[in-house]
Amino acid sequence: MTKRLRILGIDPGSRLTGFGVLDCEGDKASYVASGSINSIDGEFPDRLRMIFLSVGEIVSEYRPDVAAVESVFMHKNASSALKLGHARSAAICATFAQEVQVFEYAPREIKQAVVGTGAATKEQIQHMIRQMLMLDGDPSQDAADALAAALCHANQRLLQRALGNAAAVAGLK
Repeated sequence: MTKRLRILGIDPGSRLTGFGVLDCEGDKASYVASGSINSIDGEFPDRLRMIFLSVGEIVSEYRPDVAAVESVFMHKNASSALKLGHARSAAICATFAQEVQVFEYAPREIKQAVVGTGAATKEQIQHMIRQMLMLDGDPSQDAADALAAALCHANQRLLQRALGNAAAVAGLK
């Protein structure tokens, strides 16, 4: 019997932070919840506080085992990259109180895992998330990106398990 793993996916942003929660058992992922944290109003430190508090509430409510977070990618604008880094930090730090293990994935890696190409558009990600999780409608782009991060982690977990089993069979483990 496979233990259920609850994954919180986070798509950090200084104005909109997407979140998605999945339950995984074996190779099946099921949708639990998703949405966006709106931190558009206020000064930058107030927006970071909103991200921190909101992610903390999500972690308390859904009790994930792990979090999958999109890693920072280089923006053309250094200021935007720094703000994104701060938003990621606020979201990640909000998981510490519940001792959630955090995994980071590059944006291209997440897109590859869900759509099959690292150059996928936001619309393609939304479409695939809707299909893969059998949702009635498209989640917001930020929520879809967060669900994609969670699915990416679920796929990595299955791959590692399969590789571990293959190594054991081959006598390498």
